[in-house]
Amino acid sequence: MAKRSDLMTKGPERAPHRSLLRAEGFTDWEMERPIIGIANSFNEIIPGHMHLDKLVDAVKAGVYAAGGTPVVFNTIGVCDGIAMNHVGMKYSLPSRELIADSLEIMAMAHPFDGLVLMASCDKIIPGMLIAAARLNLPSIFLPGGPMLPGRVHGVDTGVDKVFEAVGRYKAGKLSSAELKQFECAACPGAGSCSGMFTANTMSNLSEALGMALPLGGSTPAVYAERLWIAKQTGLAAVQLVKSNLRPRDILTRDAFHNAIATDMALGGSTNSALHLPAIAYYAEVDVTLADFGKFTETTPHLTSLAPAGPHHVVDFYHAGGIPAVMAELRRGGLIKEKALTVFGKPVGKMLDAVKAGIKDKAVIRTLKDPVHRTGGLAVLNGNLAPQGAIVKQAAVSEEMLKHSGPARIFDSEEEAFKAIVGGRVRRGDVVVVRYEGPKGGPGMQEMLSPTAALAGMGLDKEVALITDGRFSGASRGSAIGHVSPEAAARGPIAALQEGDIVQIDIPGKRLSVQLSQREIKKRLAALPKFEPKIKSGYLARYAELVSSADKGAVFPR
Repeated sequence: MAKRSDLMTKGPERAPHRSLLRAEGFTDWEMERPIIGIANSFNEIIPGHMHLDKLVDAVKAGVYAAGGTPVVFNTIGVCDGIAMNHVGMKYSLPSRELIADSLEIMAMAHPFDGLVLMASCDKIIPGMLIAAARLNLPSIFLPGGPMLPGRVHGVDTGVDKVFEAVGRYKAGKLSSAELKQFECAACPGAGSCSGMFTANTMSNLSEALGMALPLGGSTPAVYAERLWIAKQTGLAAVQLVKSNLRPRDILTRDAFHNAIATDMALGGSTNSALHLPAIAYYAEVDVTLADFGKFTETTPHLTSLAPAGPHHVVDFYHAGGIPAVMAELRRGGLIKEKALTVFGKPVGKMLDAVKAGIKDKAVIRTLKDPVHRTGGLAVLNGNLAPQGAIVKQAAVSEEMLKHSGPARIFDSEEEAFKAIVGGRVRRGDVVVVRYEGPKGGPGMQEMLSPTAALAGMGLDKEVALITDGRFSGASRGSAIGHVSPEAAARGPIAALQEGDIVQIDIPGKRLSVQLSQREIKKRLAALPKFEPKIKSGYLARYAELVSSADKGAVFPR
């Protein structure tokens, strides 16, 4: 069969190209096979990626067994936890676009027949899926798998509890020795952080999208089954090339329907409301923040996974993982069964083939006995967020579902964090962190340090936080992000002044300030021209190109 890789392997005019391939040990028969590019984001700074150098060998074995030739290349990756609460966090979300660009460059410069995409963590996963949608070459995604939880005082724990421990320490509720105990125990080894944070949300949603094999998102990084899945992924990659099944055949509106419905059932990270629209945009499917709101009332929340509950992703895996959730949603007619998958069967037949079902009803609840009757995420609108904002309502305490309080204004995440740990935020306040949106940050910083500090200091049930930035999947409490338009685009959040009364009504899907539209417009008109915080380098270029958060913070196609 004619192959894309023939551009570098066939004909006498390609003798120089073959000569260069032979320098790497390629034989005639290897050049005649489908050549599968393996995008490996291995590095030695991200726990979720530090084992991918071993996992890639299993992928290569699968490619070889299926009659393909594997070729490995690398891309960058940022650890959000290590980048948190300093200038490094400005680079996290922008790295998504850079990763997608790097894969495009490699796949276009070297005409691979198909791709295996390997990643575990926050922006690397959507960056790779964006590249798959953009390139539309036969592609399959392989998550690296979640970390096992650590244990402190006999209780499973994760990195989210370390961030909260900092708040408890600052409040005098925890000794330095106890803080060190959390620090040393929370992250016991390889894998993406153990709760249903952004990394594991996106890993598991890659299954729901149909781009990863069953249980690829939840099988722990250190389990032998992770190697089995890696080999099967290599086999599947070659089959995708032979069948010419491409990402845009899979990433249809039905696929995004399934992913958002599954996300609601999981109570996943709010960052999914950035990443799914971004992937859809490059797949030429129209998905925005508003689409998430349509699922909130129809799709129940079925899991209590950290940070919203006591269970971790390893528990979710043993309970049946994504296939179990999708099978349960199917019972309620909430899944599009005909959507195609890299498994080689449509969703419905895939669920039947793997005998999907709930194995532990304490971890994955049924439609008849959900954790919450409504979805884990909610989209809010109002005069503070005309284009929407998002909150993980599953992680909000009952007493904070409705809240009204005076605005405490901060124009950076760092400023807000210092005020919180310095005891300058009072009970009942609404902390407003603005000019941290895609353009304003630039880069849309996560607010895990402020939200974790509030939780650790015991203020998460009395203080809300709203921002045009975003949150870690590990954040909990009344944390409302992605406020659109952002302050830098002269959204209403830029008009807020100290002491203005902000009203939050999560059940009513409202985010408002007690000001007239006339007063908001007057204040906005009086503001000086926005001055970018960073005026050179990648972030300056990023700010020039990036869209608003409600559209996924994407670059123009």
